[in-house]
Amino acid sequence: MSIRLLDCTLRDGGYINDWKFGYRTAKSIIQKLVDSNADYVEVGFLRNCSYDKNATLFNNIAELKKILPREQKNTKFTVMALHNKYDITKLEPNDGTVEAVRVTFHDYDIDEGLEFVKKVMEKGYKCFCNPINIMGYSDQEILNLIQKINQIKPYAFSIVDTFGSMIKSDLLRIYSLLEHNLDKSIVIGLHLHENLSLSYSLAQEFIGMRNVNRDCVIDGSLMGMGRVPGNLCLELIMDYMNKYDSVKYNVDSVLDAIDDHILAIRKESPWGYTTEYSLSAKYNLHRNYAEYLIGKGQLKAKDINHILSNISKDKKTAFDEAYIERLYLEYQDKMIDDEKSLNQIEKTVSGRKILLLAPGSSLKAYPDKIRSFIEKEQPLVISVNFESSDFKPDYVFFSNRKRYDDYQKEPHNVPVLATSNVITSGQREELIFNYHDLAFSEHGIFDNSMIMLLRLMSRIHVDLVSVAGFDGFERKKNNYVDTYYKTTEKGLLANEKIASAVSELKKEIKIEFLTPSLFQ
Repeated sequence: MSIRLLDCTLRDGGYINDWKFGYRTAKSIIQKLVDSNADYVEVGFLRNCSYDKNATLFNNIAELKKILPREQKNTKFTVMALHNKYDITKLEPNDGTVEAVRVTFHDYDIDEGLEFVKKVMEKGYKCFCNPINIMGYSDQEILNLIQKINQIKPYAFSIVDTFGSMIKSDLLRIYSLLEHNLDKSIVIGLHLHENLSLSYSLAQEFIGMRNVNRDCVIDGSLMGMGRVPGNLCLELIMDYMNKYDSVKYNVDSVLDAIDDHILAIRKESPWGYTTEYSLSAKYNLHRNYAEYLIGKGQLKAKDINHILSNISKDKKTAFDEAYIERLYLEYQDKMIDDEKSLNQIEKTVSGRKILLLAPGSSLKAYPDKIRSFIEKEQPLVISVNFESSDFKPDYVFFSNRKRYDDYQKEPHNVPVLATSNVITSGQREELIFNYHDLAFSEHGIFDNSMIMLLRLMSRIHVDLVSVAGFDGFERKKNNYVDTYYKTTEKGLLANEKIASAVSELKKEIKIEFLTPSLFQ
């Protein structure tokens, strides 16, 4: 009995580029995988979609055929379907083009998923059952699922570590349950993720522990391409298999595919291990929870750890944005009595021109214009989450805990304005304001630091502010006066939210832009 390798770059890797590999690129990747002697190539998703020849999403096998090479050697082709995102009536009877369909389902819709599996098999395809997040199943739940699987007898059943939380003892436990209870004719598959940087070592453990009398399939992708943090690297497991078994795979062909196509994609949209995704794996959570908190651009890894640790068991598997938003707000929202701070800053700004400095790259592009304004108007200068070295501020405003922590480690003489989510040092003059009051509007929460400072200005009855360095996010551009201030906030989405918030604020306060901005 053998171990076979399945490449899922064009399917799982599609989470990185929205499956828009390009027609010629997809064909080239498939050809190089065929030349490498890959046992299976998963060419994409079956989806209810508008067909685009440049994307690896298909309504049927007829569309999928268009990217397959004429010479297929010994490689077999597979495609994946989520039972609730594909109309099975669109799937043609198997004509031999695609050997297998891989079907996924959650722990809460097992029966619906298995009905879909039956329909796939009735059309003549081999079928892989890929239950999402098997780490979320108890032993008894796995045994109950195996009992149902044995009645259907699909081609394969995969151990899918959806949230990347598996360690060696987990793999041994789950594999043992399958090996001793799964019908002997059913292949065991393995699909790993890289949250804990363990996928390669776990794959080796799997090879060592497997029963040699049962066929197995191990998934990988080129350079581990897949939704962050990624998958098992196909090139590594191919090379390992060549050492473990007789030389079978042409690794050079896979390396060519990486050089020709994957490196460019990774440069634009990186994947790989990050501490935040290791934390989501630590608690066996849907990765969108970590993505949501990373996207805030406000939190350190330890803060994300604290928030993720509070997610209840019944919320772990299916992402609930409203729920994680509430946990985030509870963590951030430390209410205080800020009346004294408001009164003090209102007296300070009274009768003064106000200049707010954000850390956009336009500060370096238009220094003379900004200096001229300062010399002429003698404004009160407030910088946002940084102390400008070119334009000395009167105050530094912080609503970002990471930026404040960095700031307070060095000696500074500039007094601080901070929101109550920031844990201040008490070592310098500081005025603290309620985070909740500045982050919320009638449209919900938005805790962009400049927006919060503008709301503070409005709250203390400032009629006019001038702004510099409030540039907005643009792709393929250094958006910051210093790359140190770059955040992980999703730029284009942030632009939309900022523009909307600025539009609302203009009803309360006049905003003049000294430097070019997307929000003028």
